[in-house]
Amino acid sequence: MKRLRMLAAIGLLVASTGLAIAQDEGEEAPDPAEATEAAPEEASDETPDVEEEQRRLEEERRLEELDFRRELGTHEESVNVLKEDVFRSKATLQLLKEIVIVGGTAGARSTVYHINNLGPSYRLESVAYYLDGQSIFAKADPTGALAKSSEIKVFDAALPPGTHTLQVNMVLRGNGFGVFSYVNEYTFKVSSSYAFSAMEGEATAVKVNVHEKKGIGVGFAERPTVDYELETITLSEN
Repeated sequence: MKRLRMLAAIGLLVASTGLAIAQDEGEEAPDPAEATEAAPEEASDETPDVEEEQRRLEEERRLEELDFRRELGTHEESVNVLKEDVFRSKATLQLLKEIVIVGGTAGARSTVYHINNLGPSYRLESVAYYLDGQSIFAKADPTGALAKSSEIKVFDAALPPGTHTLQVNMVLRGNGFGVFSYVNEYTFKVSSSYAFSAMEGEATAVKVNVHEKKGIGVGFAERPTVDYELETITLSEN
């Protein structure tokens, strides 16, 4: 009888000890779901700071680009002013030189520039200029090197005062790639003339601007066109 009581007491002791251990283990083990939910909260706290820094850097880059463009525009204006000053000085010196040589005071001077503003769809193969029917410039280069020159001085000399006629003849070739390579077989002849006045004691600069017409419905062969810009500078006063 005593033995049975002792065995029952031992069984109760073991059962209570196991229950306590199970409770301790339940308290120490963290819930995986709670850990998973906590992680995004920490990440979300840092995300706004990163986005704000990116926006700040982008704004700084935009402001730097605007400053650069403004400064570039100022330099371009200065360069254009210097070009005009150089042209005026050269024209004045050349006219004075010719006045000394011929021993007179009458005369005018003219400079002609060829400006190529055609796009990459055209290649300039040859160009010829005539002044009052006389050839003043001619150049041909089927390889396309002539098209790489954006500005060419074709004439710079003294002229008798009066009205003069400038004529330009060009040969263009299509310049296509890929599915548009068929235009390489097309050639176009472009001719244009322009009348201008060269007054005594003045220097005139004629800029011949070769460019493309814009607009819907303008064919590929009709796009090349020529415009003229005339600048006059007084070299001496009578």
